Amino acid sequence: MQNFMQDIRKDFPALSQQINEKSLIYFDNAATTHKPKQVIDALTTYYEKFNANPHRGAHYLSIKSTEIYEDARETVRKFIHAKSSKEIIFTKNATESLNILAFSYAMNLVEEGDEIVVSILEHHSNLLPWQQVAKLKGATLKFLYLNKDGGIKDTEIESKITKKTKLVSITHMSNALGNINPIEKITTYAHQYGAKVILDGAQSVPHMTIDVGKLGIDFMVFSGHKMLAPMGIGVLYGKEALLKEMKPFLFGGNMIEYVYEDYASFAELPFKLEAGTQNVEGALGLMTAINYINEIGMEKIQAIEADLTSYALEKLTNLDEVVLYGSKNSKDRGAVISFNIKDVHPHDTASILDSYGVAVRAGHHCAQPLMRYLEIPATTRASFSFYNTKEEIDFFVESLKKVRRWLGYGS
Repeated sequence: MQNFMQDIRKDFPALSQQINEKSLIYFDNAATTHKPKQVIDALTTYYEKFNANPHRGAHYLSIKSTEIYEDARETVRKFIHAKSSKEIIFTKNATESLNILAFSYAMNLVEEGDEIVVSILEHHSNLLPWQQVAKLKGATLKFLYLNKDGGIKDTEIESKITKKTKLVSITHMSNALGNINPIEKITTYAHQYGAKVILDGAQSVPHMTIDVGKLGIDFMVFSGHKMLAPMGIGVLYGKEALLKEMKPFLFGGNMIEYVYEDYASFAELPFKLEAGTQNVEGALGLMTAINYINEIGMEKIQAIEADLTSYALEKLTNLDEVVLYGSKNSKDRGAVISFNIKDVHPHDTASILDSYGVAVRAGHHCAQPLMRYLEIPATTRASFSFYNTKEEIDFFVESLKKVRRWLGYGS
């Protein structure tokens, strides 16, 4: 295992650098992951040899660029077990994907008096679009609330999802707490009332095997940069029949069939939802990242990250000055741990840890309603990837012990 980890870490150039004269320990993977050299090299090769506009040229470079782009689409399809490559729409990120769903789908689905259901765990990207739809359509936005461990209560699911519910949009794994939601149960219950289910997979797709068919969801969104790929590439998955119903959200080149002076007809899926010159290098980077993940094996990645999370939870639980949020059971959560140190603001904690070369996130994590629900202003968040190690966690914990002393508490 040690040799395996050494080989893996060699693939990530960023992990070998020094920060504040300390070896970098990167525990901000829920925000974005570092990129393996395989992804970096693929982007370099693309720009050196194949750069061209896809779907628009008859010359070799354009044909090659098109092949790369469509190969990436098929790779994503297989990765999430979608039925057709037409169900894979490339976007900038999960946020853009959610906005497309809000304004190209939900605005035509939701009527006055209808209800949209989300959870209090949601990232702002999976909340603000639904606030806007509810406001514009005269609908009601309802929230699923939590039990003491940060999980969604069964009674919330059963009482909040009703015959008035048209749409449920929910995170698979909380970016702020790490809790994993019971998606199959929520989907089954929602479908009983004819409601559609959107899954925010930004935190789950990089860390666990996803089968959109088994989950039963109607749509899913995720971002490449959280799973070893470049920034600027995201995915919107949707059942083909539902995507066909959607009107284009963006208009311009590549998404048309015919254009007249006063009329236009639009291309078939997936192109009608991909206006303009697309991010071919981003799609290539995502494909390369998925191939890298597949080579290691998602089961192995899950096992490594579960072991790291369990180890870190045990270490942190033994620190009297640390307050943990979310489930204490590593089986109910992903590789994200939110915590605070008593009497210390999270930003101070993060700054002090940075002086030791430890990168964590501090703040509300784009989940302000959740923070208010927990009656706290913010947390410090450590999030792991398979390239992290227990030795890094040990150093992180020892560094945490020094935080209060930095601020003069003497313990």
